[in-house]
Amino acid sequence: MNNIQTNTKKPKLSLGPLLYYWPRDDVFKFYESIADTNVDIVYLGETVCSKRRLLRPDAWLQIAGLLKEAGKEVVLSTLTLLEAHSELSALRKICSNEDYMVEANDMSAVQLMAGKKAFSTGPAVNIYNSRTLEVLARSGMKRWVLPVELSRETLTEMHQKRPLGVETEVFVFGRLPLAFSARCFTARAHNLPKDDCQFRCLDYSDGLMLRTREDESFLVLNGIQTQSAKTQNLIRDMDDFIELEIDILRISPQSRNTEQIIQIFDDRLHGKIDNDEAEQAMQKFIMSGECDGYWRGEAGMDASAVSNP
Repeated sequence: MNNIQTNTKKPKLSLGPLLYYWPRDDVFKFYESIADTNVDIVYLGETVCSKRRLLRPDAWLQIAGLLKEAGKEVVLSTLTLLEAHSELSALRKICSNEDYMVEANDMSAVQLMAGKKAFSTGPAVNIYNSRTLEVLARSGMKRWVLPVELSRETLTEMHQKRPLGVETEVFVFGRLPLAFSARCFTARAHNLPKDDCQFRCLDYSDGLMLRTREDESFLVLNGIQTQSAKTQNLIRDMDDFIELEIDILRISPQSRNTEQIIQIFDDRLHGKIDNDEAEQAMQKFIMSGECDGYWRGEAGMDASAVSNP
């Protein structure tokens, strides 16, 4: 077995915000189970659609308290696309909270916190070069998540040139959040207007699969968000992340087996299993195949040969 050296700095594991719309009880049960995992950081809050209100702010804060008691670092995530004044008011409340760090998923959140408190940025914020990192760091950014469309080569350059004290986080597992629109694709698929969507997202705990005429999985519709159909899985690159001294590795929640996925990453991170064992263990938990094309600087839906023998 090719174990990782124990004296090398290891990244932390994070759990990204829940991207889907689940019943309230399911959300609470999910995070109660996450409290018992080895994940270090948990991002909480609605980032996709403001109509998803089964959990009010006080409920998210209740979950935050539960996770904090379990020793997790909690970060509150903001909406990625704001379209109404009410959404801006809710954003101000999140950004002004005194208890938890905030993940800004658009520039309006950055502007609200600039010069006032430390914040992180999510993968939807377009940080494509080290100059942008410098500008945002001067505004108070302490952590950034690499946009999912960028490659390992770009990450290496930007991470090495990042401002002092800024942490780098990489999206290593999950369906990739690709785009957001003012239109709701899930409602449209049911011939419903966005304003009367009947909350059809509740019917799809991992999004609505979109297939080609050849019946191949293509994209996933998640309300106003479009995701990759395949799951990005970078567990084979763990040694590279450690060598680069990447600070945090992000796993995106899915409706089943998230706890087991976290455990496999933790085992690989600490050298308990090697690449082949980790990849094999992960296979039964991956939905609709793997992809890592963006990571390798190629078409996003492509997968390396080692991931798809």
